[in-house]
Formats: sequence, C-alpha cells, structure tokens
Amino acid sequence: MPLIDGLTTLWDTLLSAQPDPPPLLVVLTAVVALAVVVTRLPWRIARNAVTIAHEGGHALVALLTGRRLHGIRLHSDTSGLTLSAGRPSGPGMILTLLAGYVAPSLLGLAGAWLLAGNRITLLLWVAVALLLGMLVLIRNLFGALSLLVTGGLVLAVSWYTPPQVQAAFAWTSIWFLLFGGVRPVFELRRQRSRGRMPESDADQLARLTPFPPLFWVAVFLLVSVGALVAGALLLAGPILADTGLTG
Repeated sequence: MPLIDGLTTLWDTLLSAQPDPPPLLVVLTAVVALAVVVTRLPWRIARNAVTIAHEGGHALVALLTGRRLHGIRLHSDTSGLTLSAGRPSGPGMILTLLAGYVAPSLLGLAGAWLLAGNRITLLLWVAVALLLGMLVLIRNLFGALSLLVTGGLVLAVSWYTPPQVQAAFAWTSIWFLLFGGVRPVFELRRQRSRGRMPESDADQLARLTPFPPLFWVAVFLLVSVGALVAGALLLAGPILADTGLTG
C-alpha cells in the first residue's frame, strides 16, 4: 500500500545514518558556536534558543511529575516564565525548578549522542517535534513567534538543504546548546550577587530544601559543565577517529 510504503520510507530516512563529518567541520562549528556564546550581540539574539530550552525543561518535568501546566511565556529580553499548578512544595516542585538551568545542557548532550551516531535527520526532526509540542503551550505573541521562527528554520534546513548544510547546522546547534548552557549559570551567579534575581530558580529551591541558593547554582554549573565535557567527547569522535585515537 502507498501509505505503508511512504511511512516505511520515512522511518528509514529518520533512522538512517549520514556519513562521518570532516574533522574540520567539527572544529569550525565548535568555534562558531563558542564565538556566538562569548560575543555580546550574537549571544543577545541567540540566547532566545537557550530560553526556549530552559522553559521547555520546566514544562516537561512539570508534566512528568503530575503538575498541571498552565502555559509558557517567552519575552523579548530573553527571559521566560512557565506556570504550573500543584503542590507548592515536594519532589515535583523541586524537580520542576531544577530542570530549567540544566535543560539546555542536557538537550545538547542528547543531541551530541545522536550526532555521534550520525543521526542528523532524526535530530532535526525531533527538534521540530519538540518545538511544535511547546508551541501549543505558549501564551504570548512573542513566544509564539520565537518558536515559529526557530521551528521553521530547523524544518527548512532539514527539508530543503543538502546534507553538508544539515551537518554544519546540526553540529553548530548542538555545540551552541552545550556552550550556551554554561553561560546563563554564570549570569545567574553575577546577578544574584547584585541582588537582581531574588526569585531565581536557585532561591526558590533554597526555600524548598535545606540547601542555600549557592548550592543550587553549583549544581547547575556542575551539570552544565559535565554535559559540555561529555558532549564534546561525543562530538569529537570524527577527530579522534581521524587521528587514530579510537578503536
């Protein structure tokens, strides 16, 4: 049947592995992603993607822990807000608060694992599916536009560009999540020291647990740096293979 044949072809396409990228591509995409993260204006624009991942992490864990999700708001200053209802304390609330700052890094690590297996098409389509799922939870215009632009870009790359462009886009995006997951933790530490974020995730976690805010900032940093190191090792596979350091 045509429908079954089409679904089979689609499934095979999603699970198929692309060729190993050139080691130079891995290095260049890492340099580009790092430059975006450490440079003021590019970071100011690209940080919206980190905010999407941050609020998506809150939302996903809220749903997984049985909380009622009321919606997500993304703002033009790259801040965001995820509203959920349920017990104001307990494991569900703690895990929901914990998920935000670690979500970009963990998503980057998951993406690095897919890229280590050269599953570029699967990575891009999973990204589109996650963005579409998040879109139905958005409760403001800027947030909807942000997700539509981001999702549209990923879909266009996956559908209309040659494999080389898809590979460059995928590697740059995952490097960006890995590097970009670390910087907000340092920003949080700096802003808290100036008294600008009294209601940060770390402060809310401190009120729900015996541990002070700096403990939770350290947890965020440990997870993000650990994901960066692990993800970098996965993404560096083509380089290690080229130099004969694997196998």
